[in-house]
Amino acid sequence: MASPRLETFCCPNRDASTEFVINFQPVFFSAICIGSAGVSLVFSILQILPKRRGYRRLGQYPLPKPASSSRILFIISVCDILGCAGILVRSSIWLGLPDLVSGISDTSSSDVWPEVFCVGTAVWIQLFFSASFWWTFCYAVDVYLVVKRSAGLSTIVLYHMITWGLAVLLCVEGVAMLYYPSISSCENGLQHAIPHYITTYAPLLLVLTVNPVLFARTVSAGEPHPKGRQGIYTENERRLGTEIKIRFFKIMLVFFICWLPNIINESLLFYLEMQADIKASHLKNVRNATLITWFIMGILNPMQGFLNTLAFHGWTGFHVDLTFQQPRELAWDSASTSVAAAGGYNPIVGSTLHYQSHIQEAKKTMAANGQQPSDAISVLSEGNRNDRSPVYQGW
Repeated sequence: MASPRLETFCCPNRDASTEFVINFQPVFFSAICIGSAGVSLVFSILQILPKRRGYRRLGQYPLPKPASSSRILFIISVCDILGCAGILVRSSIWLGLPDLVSGISDTSSSDVWPEVFCVGTAVWIQLFFSASFWWTFCYAVDVYLVVKRSAGLSTIVLYHMITWGLAVLLCVEGVAMLYYPSISSCENGLQHAIPHYITTYAPLLLVLTVNPVLFARTVSAGEPHPKGRQGIYTENERRLGTEIKIRFFKIMLVFFICWLPNIINESLLFYLEMQADIKASHLKNVRNATLITWFIMGILNPMQGFLNTLAFHGWTGFHVDLTFQQPRELAWDSASTSVAAAGGYNPIVGSTLHYQSHIQEAKKTMAANGQQPSDAISVLSEGNRNDRSPVYQGW
């Protein structure tokens, strides 16, 4: 799981509420994290691998360079996989080497490796899940700007600078504040912990609050305008708009399911910290709710990787194609955000999603009428590529 409490756990003089949740059934909790992270890791990798069935083999057609939004979806999956791998490694070590965990609390020991491992894995997990949050925000921004046709010539490099720069900056700043001046003296007051919690939850809250607004505006901006268009194109746009709404709803649903328990759990833990005695009888229900959300986090946080791939692409199947052929390059503008900016036609195989055939019909109809196809159709439909998994054409 990914929680700032795990960074405070690395402090020998950790607070009482952190001690309470960490020491409750640690073996069972680690086993749950291993199971959830293992399942998510395996199926996430399986999801993003190219598939044989209905997959357009490299070299069969000239392959265009994928749009920025398509690359962002792939990077989000990679960040989720790396964060999930960190959870798997940490939980496995904690379960297999209990002496290492107990060494974190031993202030008399001169062995620094327990604390190094604890801090290193905690920072690794926070960094990649934080980067996943920032990339999810950039995805919403990128799609919205393309639909509004106000993005100009955007480049994926700009998104890399924003996401990785902010993720590293906030992670380093939060950890430095928490462990200043040393690990043994952290948690001696809220002035150490609060900045760390803020830097951890800032990108999470940003996605929870801003992304739904951006997605709603994107759908609204991409709604069809039947005036001056043929009926078949308007109907195709309407069908595509429905698919777009469903996909955006799935993305936000996965995010809320996986990370809302973190916010609830952190609120309960802060409430317990404010109490003189967290073991008081009148706090029994609060303690139970805290433990329940704690174990839910252990299950849902690692599952974000797999659930995200389902939201992005749907179930892509087990038919993995590991053969490699050198793709033939086209002279595409690498800075272009949308593949369909020039109204070009891309060959489509038979197993493409049904509504994507309507997109191609719409493009042909618009080209025949001397009109340009919509950037919204091209960019917003690129995540729904179940069997072909063409998001990997550019990687």
